[in-house]
Amino acid sequence: MLSLLGIPVVLIGLMARFNPIVVVTVAALVTGVGGGLSPLLIVSTLGKAFNDARYISVVFLILPVIGLLERAGLQARARARIARLRSVTVGGLLTSYLAARQLSAALGLLSLGGQAAMVRPLIAPMAEGADEVRDGPADGERRGLIRAHAAAADNIGAFFGEDIFIALGSVLLIQAVLEQNHLSAQPLRVALWAIPTALIAFIIHAARLRLLDRRLQRTAPPGDPS
Repeated sequence: MLSLLGIPVVLIGLMARFNPIVVVTVAALVTGVGGGLSPLLIVSTLGKAFNDARYISVVFLILPVIGLLERAGLQARARARIARLRSVTVGGLLTSYLAARQLSAALGLLSLGGQAAMVRPLIAPMAEGADEVRDGPADGERRGLIRAHAAAADNIGAFFGEDIFIALGSVLLIQAVLEQNHLSAQPLRVALWAIPTALIAFIIHAARLRLLDRRLQRTAPPGDPS
């Protein structure tokens, strides 16, 4: 039972807004000590787990690069680029990204997009720039609405696109859940049945983005350029 002490450590640490990495590390140490493991064995276990999942940590290497690019004016350049295309709407831009994200995920290229790597530094600023060109400067609530739809386009595209590629974990998870319920299904069959689901998801969200354009046009600030 003492090994369960790591759970309240995680809860208390996150509620107190401590550094999540420190909280998880301390919780792992508390769990190991409570389970009767020696300090050397605990450190060895943590090192092995990190080494087995080292490919996950590679993703975090791109975050400093993105930070440097933003500091150098990446968002400003993205806004300037989209400002030259006056016919582009927020919904049209996000629909194009939704299609590209879903198609790339279906091909197994899941790491090409993402909230930190693509949405925040590029897609959201471009969508805001498209809105400013058509309707003038936006307030905080309007920018938040655009950013939320930009993030949603990435999530929906990745979520429904990755199920089409049989080598990704989502397909294997579906297969495992079906087998636990005594239903046999091959990964290829799961991926094929994910195609109509992905198409329906694209159509529905594209319609939502079309409604977003209408909402933005209807709530445009007074004296907008349009």
